[in-house]
Amino acid sequence: MISTYIKGFANNFLGHAPNYYKMTILFFLILNPLLLFVVGPFITGWILILEFIFTLAMALKCYPLPAGGLLAIEAVCIGMASPKSVYDEALHNFPVILLLIFMVAGIYFMKDLLQYIFTKMIVKIRSKTTISVLFCFMGAFLSAFLDALTVTAVIIAVAYGFYNVYHRFESSRKLSSHQDDLMETQHPTNLENFRGYLRNIVMHGAVGTALGGVCTLVGEPQNLLIGHEMGWHFAEFFIRVAPISMPVLFIGLATTIIVEKMKWFSYGFALPEEVRAVLLEEAELIEKNLQVKDKAKLIIQSITALWLIISLAFHLAEVGIIGLSIIILLTSLNGVSEEHQIGHAFTEALPFTALLVVFFAIVAVIHDLHLFAPVIHFVLSLSGKIQLVAYYLANGILSAISDNVFVATVYISETKKAFLSGTSGLTAEQFNMLAVAINTGTNIPSVATPNGQAAFLFLLTSSLAPLIRLSYGKMVWLALPYTISMTLTGLIATWFYPIVASWIM
Repeated sequence: MISTYIKGFANNFLGHAPNYYKMTILFFLILNPLLLFVVGPFITGWILILEFIFTLAMALKCYPLPAGGLLAIEAVCIGMASPKSVYDEALHNFPVILLLIFMVAGIYFMKDLLQYIFTKMIVKIRSKTTISVLFCFMGAFLSAFLDALTVTAVIIAVAYGFYNVYHRFESSRKLSSHQDDLMETQHPTNLENFRGYLRNIVMHGAVGTALGGVCTLVGEPQNLLIGHEMGWHFAEFFIRVAPISMPVLFIGLATTIIVEKMKWFSYGFALPEEVRAVLLEEAELIEKNLQVKDKAKLIIQSITALWLIISLAFHLAEVGIIGLSIIILLTSLNGVSEEHQIGHAFTEALPFTALLVVFFAIVAVIHDLHLFAPVIHFVLSLSGKIQLVAYYLANGILSAISDNVFVATVYISETKKAFLSGTSGLTAEQFNMLAVAINTGTNIPSVATPNGQAAFLFLLTSSLAPLIRLSYGKMVWLALPYTISMTLTGLIATWFYPIVASWIM
């Protein structure tokens, strides 16, 4: 009887995850308290970060929330972080939590308009390279004024809509909508190529959010934080960052063209003609069956989209509050009045919101144990161009394994403290340049991993990722050409920044 219960508990633990994954998580949970006792909190803290990254890397085997959450709970229980620190991190990032809860749900109610526009675009433009550059550029342009997570939510909604159209087509061939493996067996080339095509365009778009997000005061949360600390307004922020952000933007778009033309790093998947025909037929059918009521809905969605852009660009309210206004406007004016209809809009974002709070618990461990302190003290001891480059690289590397908002917060506060103390030898001019290096460092090299960019992590843990076979490793591989080209360009631009800045400031 006891053995039967033990087997039942074992089967229930982490559900359908592979046994090796379950055993690995159990090993981590047993190992961490022992490590804390033997080697101390500093080394154990770094090992905990690697363990959490492991749960992210295995996202297609098991959603990271249960396993990552267990690691976070244990870390708090054994004293690596306090509950108050976790709460403080969540409170500090409350605008991001609001954004995920309300803005992503708001985008859900705009999916008809988004699918209508992007379907038209994809079936009309046959060049994959043109589509890729367009997705990357639009991701960059929109992220310069909107939030990267909002733009990523749009990209996910569009790609998910495309996949559903083709899936419904295959299902009409007497296939169950849940028999994805059977669909793959009967039409492997079309399905695999279509998945590859969607992986390509969503990654181009996601990288675009980083290219544009670095440029402006409202592009990323850490930009706003740095701008506030430095007293920079929108125009001044753009001008100060431009000597680095503009070359990186140009090289990023050039990288899109090169990887698509050369078919490097798993890029170059073309949209199968049969799939194009299905999408075109769907677009024509939608156009033909549009009634006055449907057209009125699209008009309301278009007006609401305009309100979204204006309100975010001028920061009329916190992003999450604007998202709530989107939900209210679209549900009230487009006749969505039942609870279960509204509830569907929140199913995509809430699991990721919970995962993000778990991530903040890991960040609280980093903060309480001062895991980044040695790196910060080292770069502060340098001077001149070497210090600029060191700031850029240190922020980039730490952001790739942690939260870029947290890294930026720590670096700008420590650097400002050193500047105000007068003991560091920092001049006002060098302090301004270091702030730019913090901004570009936390935004550009962090595209290397899903940990570094919240938008990437959102994409990895979305319901779209398993459909298009977008794993942690695959995302790192697809991001690699951008990581190399953008990081090196940013590094060179940072080295020459003092010269270029003297011309434009």
